Amino acid sequence: MFTMKKPRGFNHRYIYVDERKEKLAKMEESAKRELGMLPEKEFSPEDIRGKFIEGTTHLKRRKESGRKPVHLGVMLVVIAILIYLWYAISNGII
Repeated sequence: MFTMKKPRGFNHRYIYVDERKEKLAKMEESAKRELGMLPEKEFSPEDIRGKFIEGTTHLKRRKESGRKPVHLGVMLVVIAILIYLWYAISNGII
C-alpha cells in the first residue's frame, strides 16, 4: 500500500534487423556445407551455446522476462522456519 510500483521494464526491439532473413541465410549456408559447396566449418562452442533454452518454450519465456528461479536452499529454510513457528505456537513457547 505504501510502496512505489516498479517501473515497466525496457525491452528494445531492433527495427532494421530481419531475423527471418538471417535464419534463411544460416539454413542456406548449412545446406551448401552439406552438399560440399563450402568447406567444413570449424567447431566453436558459441555455436551450441543456448540451444537447450531455445528448444524449450518455458525456459525461453523465463529468460526473456529476466526472472530468476527460487533456490532449493531458500525454500528449505522458509519451510524450516514455518515448522519451528508452528511447533513453538502449538507448545506455547511463544
